[in-house]
Amino acid sequence: MQTCIDMYRTRTCGELNIANVGETVTLAGWVQKARKMGGMTFVDIRDRYGITQIVFNEDINTELCGQANKLGREWVIQVTGKVAERSSKNKNIPTGEIEIIADKLEILNVAEVPPFTIEDNTDGGDDLRMQYRYLDLRRNCVRSNLELRHKIAFEIRRFLDEQHFLEVETPVLIKSTPEGARDFVVPSRMNPGQFYALPQSPQQFKQLLMVAGFDRYFQIVKCFRDEDLRADRQPEFTQIDCEMSFVEQEDVLNIFEAMIKHIFKYVKGIDFKDPFPRMTWHECMRLYGSDKPDMRFGMTFVELKDLTEGHGFSVFDNAKIVVGICAEGCAEYTRKQLDQLTDFVKKPQVGAKGLVYVKYEKDGSFKSSVDKFYAQEDLKKWADRFNAKPGDLMLILCGDDVNKTRKQMNELRLEMGERLGLRDKNKFAPLWVIDFPLFEWSEEDSRFYAMHHPFTSPKTEDIQYLDSDPGRVRANAYDLAMNGVELGGGSIRIHDSKLQNKMFQLLGFTPEKAMDQFGCLINAFKYGAPPHGGLAFGLDRVVSMLAGLDSIRDCIAFPKNNAGRDVMIDSPSAIDEAQLKELCLKINL
Repeated sequence: MQTCIDMYRTRTCGELNIANVGETVTLAGWVQKARKMGGMTFVDIRDRYGITQIVFNEDINTELCGQANKLGREWVIQVTGKVAERSSKNKNIPTGEIEIIADKLEILNVAEVPPFTIEDNTDGGDDLRMQYRYLDLRRNCVRSNLELRHKIAFEIRRFLDEQHFLEVETPVLIKSTPEGARDFVVPSRMNPGQFYALPQSPQQFKQLLMVAGFDRYFQIVKCFRDEDLRADRQPEFTQIDCEMSFVEQEDVLNIFEAMIKHIFKYVKGIDFKDPFPRMTWHECMRLYGSDKPDMRFGMTFVELKDLTEGHGFSVFDNAKIVVGICAEGCAEYTRKQLDQLTDFVKKPQVGAKGLVYVKYEKDGSFKSSVDKFYAQEDLKKWADRFNAKPGDLMLILCGDDVNKTRKQMNELRLEMGERLGLRDKNKFAPLWVIDFPLFEWSEEDSRFYAMHHPFTSPKTEDIQYLDSDPGRVRANAYDLAMNGVELGGGSIRIHDSKLQNKMFQLLGFTPEKAMDQFGCLINAFKYGAPPHGGLAFGLDRVVSMLAGLDSIRDCIAFPKNNAGRDVMIDSPSAIDEAQLKELCLKINL
């Protein structure tokens, strides 16, 4: 670690060790704790780099020791003294072999008692820590997340620079394109009645850069989406945004797979030697009920509709899909545990009506919640379909909506993986998900929407179905999933004007509407757009994955809460009448 030589300090609080014994040093930082033991006072001083113990000896300097006895938690101090070997060493910290025998103390700033302890295992709840986030950031565990974020972002820039990518900044105040997620809008004072939007992504601008001849672009960029929040979403988030010219899908996947492998090896020492596995979107949905499946464990879906029909159990007979998973070694589950699983699938966020179980007992017999409808030989056929063994537990759902039922089973699969300890945060299972549908149908609006965005290219061999069967068309799109999280995704873009116009037409855009929203890009394509494609990773998600965090909030310096509020600065907030008048706005609640 590089030594700090500042006006207030000659060393940091995390770098001194036994080799420094005898040196006179000056440290500056915050008081972590102070304790008096007889004629000695021990003070732990903390900065970003670590903690060092300071010793004040009443026999050597009574006045200085008295001054130290008045120190409170989080006071800012400067201490000068000589490095000495500790008689009682602390092996848990890098500086645990030494202490500073103080001969000078200066109080730089006093502090009120903080509302929670500045320690890894703090007594502050989430809301309190978010209100005083600047104090929360002093905790080692939070600070280390931001240091990891810096390290990853720095290495990403280095990697992409070596691959001849240029970092180019794109505008933050842009035009609203209300297809997809909701925009955050910004009123324009100089253009009354008109609004900017904050970018959901730099999509159009990075494609324009390809038209401009910047064949490899990247940007670590803030993006904004006005959507409901979850643990892995924030209204403002950071993307590693990339675009390349003269490439096909394979080129994009290869270079960014190499980037992710490089980051994991650099940060975690994990070397992915094999290529990342790939699976089509349809296979993901059929086997896992998710387009970002957690591949750290098995329990792939098995469909049983053909084996369950005609036995008088109307729930299965009337369903369009009967699907299950096999939990190895779980036949010993008690009735209470099975009831807990049933309650879980009935939760509103899962939405199933019930759960059927089949225990494959160790003696080879079967015990099931549908025993009266299915004989032992019937249940044996189910077990054979699952490749189940004695001691296993089969869990089965059914429904009228195939995709909805598969998604419900995905939630149950993840819950079982959690209960069985199969979702190890120190294990990483990447997966490229490819061949997404180009369109998704909205029952509510009775129309197709672009599953990604209107600029995604269809598979060449599927262009023939654009008019006759749009739902059949696959996209040249791809996502990188890891441990049940979508780390990033992208696509090969449409670069042909005729095909782009066809896409707008299928999405219900009139020529006038398409020109109004995307006219700049449409016009640019007239001047020679190269074949191009790209990808964007969520930096927040990449960092939280590598840090083993449950929420991306923990790797963002100043995050919003689940209501989209910054409780530290009390934002969003009302603005005064004069500002509203200047912006030609009226509040109508």
